[in-house]
Amino acid sequence: MNESHDDILQAVYQVVQERKAVPAENSYTASLMAKGIDTILKKLGEEATELVIAGKGGARDEIVYETADLFFHTLVLLAHYDISPDEIYAELRRRFGISGIAEKASRVPLK
Repeated sequence: MNESHDDILQAVYQVVQERKAVPAENSYTASLMAKGIDTILKKLGEEATELVIAGKGGARDEIVYETADLFFHTLVLLAHYDISPDEIYAELRRRFGISGIAEKASRVPLK
């Protein structure tokens, strides 16, 4: 795994956490945090939909752009709940090399 990928996501996450802790009035991230979880989730859903549309269209640069938006808004959600990207990396590492079918079968059903 290329560590620079972890580094940029961690760096962006740190900035998001800083905006959460010390909001600046001209910060988009701080405004999302101030509006709360419903706004964060709405924006995350919008970005996911935009990525689906870009994927359907097949324009490579649009897919890259929308994926970056989705990653960013995912980091905002994680920061809202104080979940570090390291926890996500650990879960991905846990799943690595396991069949997707076997991994899903091993999950405890949500109630």
